Amino acid sequence: MPLKSTCLVLLTALCLAGCANLRPSTELPAPVKLALDRAGLPSTALGVVAFPLAQRERGLRSNPAQAMQPASTLKLLTTVVALDRLGANARGRTDLLADAAQVGDVLPGPLYLRGGGDTDLDWGALNTLLRSLRDQGVREIQGGLVVDRSLFRPARLDLGQAPFDEAPEFQYNVIPDALQLNTNLLGYVIESDGTQISARADPAWPGILLDTRALTLSDKACADWDEDWRIPLVQPSPQQQAPSQADGALTVLLQGAFPRHCRQQPQLNLLDRQWLTARAVRQIWRELGGVIGPGEREAATPAAARVLASHFGRPLGEVLRGMMKRSDNPLTRLVYLRLGAADAAHQAAPDEMTLAASDRVVRQWLAERQIDASGLVLENGSGLSRLERITPAQLAAVLATAWDGRQAPELLNTLPVAGVDGTLSRRLKTLAPGQARLKTGTLRDVMAIAGYVVDAQQRPWVLVALLNHPEASAQGRPALDALVEWVAAQP
Repeated sequence: MPLKSTCLVLLTALCLAGCANLRPSTELPAPVKLALDRAGLPSTALGVVAFPLAQRERGLRSNPAQAMQPASTLKLLTTVVALDRLGANARGRTDLLADAAQVGDVLPGPLYLRGGGDTDLDWGALNTLLRSLRDQGVREIQGGLVVDRSLFRPARLDLGQAPFDEAPEFQYNVIPDALQLNTNLLGYVIESDGTQISARADPAWPGILLDTRALTLSDKACADWDEDWRIPLVQPSPQQQAPSQADGALTVLLQGAFPRHCRQQPQLNLLDRQWLTARAVRQIWRELGGVIGPGEREAATPAAARVLASHFGRPLGEVLRGMMKRSDNPLTRLVYLRLGAADAAHQAAPDEMTLAASDRVVRQWLAERQIDASGLVLENGSGLSRLERITPAQLAAVLATAWDGRQAPELLNTLPVAGVDGTLSRRLKTLAPGQARLKTGTLRDVMAIAGYVVDAQQRPWVLVALLNHPEASAQGRPALDALVEWVAAQP
């Protein structure tokens, strides 16, 4: 063969080989396949997109367009859109207002407590807010209390909702509202010796009685105290049991079994949030030397009401750091609702529900960045859902777009660091510190991981891996960890 022809053949072969190297692989790495085989999981249950950010056409694609349950990795989408739309310095707020002029030390009308998506309104913040009003010379509030949760529509998303699972009383299941006082939780101190169990509320707001007679002692380890726990019953207290309490006292009947020689302090969502808010406000105001008249209700604040005192939550960037590292569902749902509430179109459309507005805002953000939303299903933005779906390709595109955006440092700061903190504090310890920043996700039938991994040449990669299978949450972690380690080892 002439030399010229030989060179042409060699150049063509080299070109084809180079083009092949640019194409993403669809074959799962051997360590990942081995981990799936050992767990008895099919490769069809795993959707993967992984690529270096410097060469996004390369990498790995396996079932990239399959709409899958993401579990808490969906928090990445909510976080990225919130940072862009609301900004890292956005703050929720809580206001005390009045629509009647103060006369001496008396407010003739009601006190309005208006929620504004404040992420940090705990008992201490409420105390400080009321003290600020007391310091202004207000002693008596004649018109009672009005709680305004109307920032979100409907104001009480929790009413009429079926429980997500068998533990609706625990923190991760709380459905937020615009006030979100103490995350709608109350602390309980439960302790036992060898023969008896005692319990109390913390804080011990008036009108709350705890009954431990249906709670038996067990020989379980204290760390496993919730294995025999049953949902407590809340019922009106007989007046003869609470002669010193105001009308409307409630008894919390603890049920199940509790270990001997154990002390636990769970935060539980057992009491109606309006009842609990009114009790807390009245008790704090009483301790501050004030008097508040009868009556409490939920309603919108009149437009002419004036602000008397305010509490501001932390900047969104700070909130998101704890939210993502702890995988906090109520906080994520609150941020997702704030996306809809802040949208101008939603504010001009009184019949639009806030969740629908949040969905629309997210889809607009995706459309503006030419990310196809086909197959995307949003319910509450947290991933704590049996309905929510996203494809690995969509979530990878969100991560790649966020890497290019102005809020990239804020996003990176929110992600758990492999082997260091958050939900990854005990995983992937073989990696160098900071080599992987990833959001995890676990639900029944779901195990997922998504974020950024630095390879052996210090090049950042996007990685999304969603595993959907009845055995995913029990058996899927080794396969996902093998995938992260494979990316980290890329030469």
